[in-house]
Amino acid sequence: MLRTLRYLGGACGLAGGDFPAACGLSRGRPWLLRGVCRCGRSASTSSFDVVIVGGGIVGLASARALIQRHSALSLGLLEKEKDLALHQTGHNSGVIHSGIYYKPASLKAKLCVQGAALIYEYCSKKGISYKQCGKGLMAIDCPYTGIVDYRQVALSFAQDFQDAGGSVLTNFEVKDIEMAKESPSGSQDGMKYPIVIRNTKGKEIRCQYVVTCAGLYSDRISEMSGCSPEPRIVPFRGDYLLLKPEKCYLVKGNIYPVPDSRFPFLGVHFTPRMDGSIWLGPNAVLAFKREGYKPFDFSARDVMDIIINSGLVKLVVENFSYGVNEMYKACFLGATVRYLQKFIPEITVSDILRGPAGVRAQALDRDGNLVEDFVFDGGVGDIGSRILHVRNAPSPAATSSLAISGMIADEVQQRFEL
Repeated sequence: MLRTLRYLGGACGLAGGDFPAACGLSRGRPWLLRGVCRCGRSASTSSFDVVIVGGGIVGLASARALIQRHSALSLGLLEKEKDLALHQTGHNSGVIHSGIYYKPASLKAKLCVQGAALIYEYCSKKGISYKQCGKGLMAIDCPYTGIVDYRQVALSFAQDFQDAGGSVLTNFEVKDIEMAKESPSGSQDGMKYPIVIRNTKGKEIRCQYVVTCAGLYSDRISEMSGCSPEPRIVPFRGDYLLLKPEKCYLVKGNIYPVPDSRFPFLGVHFTPRMDGSIWLGPNAVLAFKREGYKPFDFSARDVMDIIINSGLVKLVVENFSYGVNEMYKACFLGATVRYLQKFIPEITVSDILRGPAGVRAQALDRDGNLVEDFVFDGGVGDIGSRILHVRNAPSPAATSSLAISGMIADEVQQRFEL
């Protein structure tokens, strides 16, 4: 069964790498998020009522929403990395979007507007720094746009989840999801926890229900559980440039171009950061590795997936000139600077440096169409009826994370009859 909710259009400013930028944590917060993190249950616990797979901002917001609604249930969250929110969330531009780009009255616009209000409210309540610096869209001023460190927000969600009794297990890369063939030896629960989740080290977690928010690996996790691999994920890298500190005075707020409705990418723009730096970008070029933050990062498996299983060839043919132009700008700074000069003529090549990069999980169907909707996906049979896959959560997912998490919690409650 595939359920698609209208979630139209979108782009995602991604960034990251080994740059300090705005990745600091709140002072005085006990962020001990390695191995089996602080939780309300014993570290030896291996069974849960609900398990969330994926420790990005959508997964963490969803875990938080679920435990707030169902405090009597045991919930666990699994993350393959040693820390949380390291990929799309940790490589995000940090913009709190206002919703101005999206079709009026669409779900995407509604979630963005609602999510932005919730993020501002949450950050104020938790003492997380943000700036409502506005956005200039050619001749349009949008004062509601802001900036924040989304990784700090995500880690705060994790703390809320743990404080409510949830368990976070890092270094747990899921390798297999299946129905248990028999009751564990000596188990008093019998088949109360019929789903077995194994990691690459052979460790097992049992649960009744699973919610996956796997981002760049959403298609593989779905296929692993016996559900549909469609839509496939195609990774696009976004490179940023940095404005030299002595030139940062030129940019006071976010400056965006008018988007081209043919593409889900917003184009190069000016983004202030919480640390005072200014990022210029990103472009959008095909990445040859799902977590390939450098131009020459390469994974044979990821490339074969792109070529064989997705509709990328058709997408490339239909958008050949756009792709060539993006690759040209990625190689030659002068080409990007000429574009930036349309907004700030004073900027020169000597004013910029190469900066961080990030990878966007772009869902693509076999016909080469960009999947721009928010997609829930389950399956059939015993295991399919116990799993909810969040297959596609396009930008502005970070801005909308609290609103999206409420929708996911509603879907979980309806599907699993919690």
